[in-house]
Amino acid sequence: MAIQEVHVEPRPLDAFQTVQVSISPEWTKPRSNGNSAPRIWHINSTAVGGGVAEMLPSLIGYGRTLDVDMRWLVLNGTADFFAVTKRLHHALHGSTGDGRELGRDERGIYQRALEPVAAALESHLGAGDAVMLHDPQTAGLAPTLVDAGHPVVWRCHIGHDATNSQVEQGWRFLQPYLDGVNSYVFSRPAYVPEMLSPDRAVIVPPSIDPGSPKNEELDAETIRTVLVQAGLIAGRRQAKGVTVRTRNGNERRILRQAKVIAEDELPSWETPLAIQVSRWDPLKDFAGVMRGFVSLAASGEVPRNARLMLVGPQVDGVSDDPEAAEVFAEVEREWRALPREIRAQIYLVQLPTADVVENATVVNALQRHAAVVIQKSLHEGFGLTVTEAMWKARPVLASCVGGIQDQITHGVDGLLLPDPRDTGAFAAALHSLLDDPARAGGLGEQARQTVADRFLTLRHLYQYTELFSSLRVSPAA
Repeated sequence: MAIQEVHVEPRPLDAFQTVQVSISPEWTKPRSNGNSAPRIWHINSTAVGGGVAEMLPSLIGYGRTLDVDMRWLVLNGTADFFAVTKRLHHALHGSTGDGRELGRDERGIYQRALEPVAAALESHLGAGDAVMLHDPQTAGLAPTLVDAGHPVVWRCHIGHDATNSQVEQGWRFLQPYLDGVNSYVFSRPAYVPEMLSPDRAVIVPPSIDPGSPKNEELDAETIRTVLVQAGLIAGRRQAKGVTVRTRNGNERRILRQAKVIAEDELPSWETPLAIQVSRWDPLKDFAGVMRGFVSLAASGEVPRNARLMLVGPQVDGVSDDPEAAEVFAEVEREWRALPREIRAQIYLVQLPTADVVENATVVNALQRHAAVVIQKSLHEGFGLTVTEAMWKARPVLASCVGGIQDQITHGVDGLLLPDPRDTGAFAAALHSLLDDPARAGGLGEQARQTVADRFLTLRHLYQYTELFSSLRVSPAA
């Protein structure tokens, strides 16, 4: 199938009351205005893995509760198509990626892969339906949708604060598809390229859902049970799995075990963990995180006998990320070259992705258990793993790049690394957080308040519905 619908049920707003965050009354008013309200279709390239797939179920679910008829379609592409779009992903981050060009051949691959997708859309979209296309994978659908008379918004979740030859090459590739769309949405102003019409650009920061399996409240015993069953800390697993109950009464089933590469036994419940949870992407710099920790371990200066855990999805579990296996293999090779006594302090983890809720519950428990959460990205569009950890009142050590710098105020609600490639500075900052739990806890508490004030789903949904309302009134020329 060229495209598939992902069905999302309405979500009650109870989660926002349970966590007692202040919500603007404007955000929770029903948005329907009778028969004139269109359906809004979100289209992206994967239902599992990455920030877009994390956000859409919540945006759509709460939207449907508030009388906004939102739907979700996922396109299916070829391996060559996803290699080209991954190259585009790197280019818009200012990176060369695999080094391939973005020329005529790549454009041909891109367009041919989207032709059956564009044709399949006819069976889903009705007259007057609006569409939000997400990221480079979907941009090539815009001309067909515009020609059919649909209001179209292109949502770009990535970008680079500065312009270089790679950024320019990426935007040259995409621009022909985007000239006719009604509006563009970016996560921060610096990402808006000069070649796109600035009067059609709207800034909408991403968000997290406090009621989702990834972010709902878990007590300490539930966290421990989940991590033991997932094979991430020492303890007795149940062969038939376990069912845990979250604080708001949801039951979550944990059956599958993570694939853990380790030299010795799993860490105990009492062992402090520094973790990074991300896709296996070279821009996330897992190897750099490991090198920084190794520099502490080699000098015998890891406070509190802490351990490092590098965590990502199973390498074949995200359909639109062809680099995952290669990136993981490179990290594993570097890990295996370390002295045994240092390897024993580092764990490489692949989480199962067959069950989205199970995967999210395990990540939730792991982030809540962590002594420090790291996000040492070389480039980052926004960084929802940062938002998630901040919401859980964890001290976050992250690079001062992209949208991360919009979330963290250094020394107030986390620590920022001015240069993500400075291994010594990273190691020193990590040492300071592990060595001073009281300070780390204070940063974490303020971090949760920052997210409550600025980065929750209802604000995000309100901005989207306001945008589509404005397009219906006076669509862009």
